[in-house]
Amino acid sequence: MQMDELSRFLKALSPARREEIEQMPRERQEELAAAWEAELRDDHALDTLSELSPPAAESEAAKRVTGDTA
Repeated sequence: MQMDELSRFLKALSPARREEIEQMPRERQEELAAAWEAELRDDHALDTLSELSPPAAESEAAKRVTGDTA
């Protein structure tokens, strides 16, 4: 069973950041997930990282769309 975009986005976040995002309204969570998906699709540097480590690329994209600098 393939996870939906929001579930995949939440999984890519750090546990602390995931808790914070889960407290947001569902609509905002979905907006961030869509931005995350676009970041993965459009950033060519992430394409290269994705070939080496898909989870690392997903995590990096999640940090970017949430403004997480940690």
